[in-house]
Amino acid sequence: MTMTIEDIAGEVLARAGDAKRFLIAIAGPPGAGKSTMADHIADALRAGGETAAVLPMDGFHMDNAILIERGQLARKGIPETFDVRGFLDIIRAVRLADQEVLVPVFDRSRELAIASARPISPEHRFIIVEGNYLLFSLGKWAELEGVFDYSIMLAPPIEVLEERLWARWRGYKLSEEESARKVYENDLPNGRLILGNRRRADVTLEIA
Repeated sequence: MTMTIEDIAGEVLARAGDAKRFLIAIAGPPGAGKSTMADHIADALRAGGETAAVLPMDGFHMDNAILIERGQLARKGIPETFDVRGFLDIIRAVRLADQEVLVPVFDRSRELAIASARPISPEHRFIIVEGNYLLFSLGKWAELEGVFDYSIMLAPPIEVLEERLWARWRGYKLSEEESARKVYENDLPNGRLILGNRRRADVTLEIA
């Protein structure tokens, strides 16, 4: 399916009606373009006079010290390396729209999550949640089923993801060897896991 940002914003507005709080999920593999799309949708909604905020799932990465202790640092980003319970708690609190909720944000340049780095206000009508496992059907992630009002799955071909992931890690000045490890030993296996174990989305896009 091909849809523009304006198409998606229009569909969201139509579905939201007069709802006080409307949650949008943007899911997909690493490198699929989730954060970029989330920002564009938020901008489109704001341009139409709405209030919107972006809530990234990446802020719930476990700290590297815990991952080192568990022998999981090299596989950072797999489902087990996130604070799923904390994420579920935040999503449920945001769903209520009755108070400000402070959420963590991930700083990729430092590979760490910054606590209470972004406020979600009760006045934000649209919350765009973006992350790898929002539509994941396995483990505790499955508890997210039914939480979102509208869901988008970004599912680019593997060769497109591979190209984007190489560009990402080279952009962080990693060596070719380090970039290759990130792409082939972690990100692409995670991507295949996500694409192979996803719940149905309202919209599935091959190219974001």
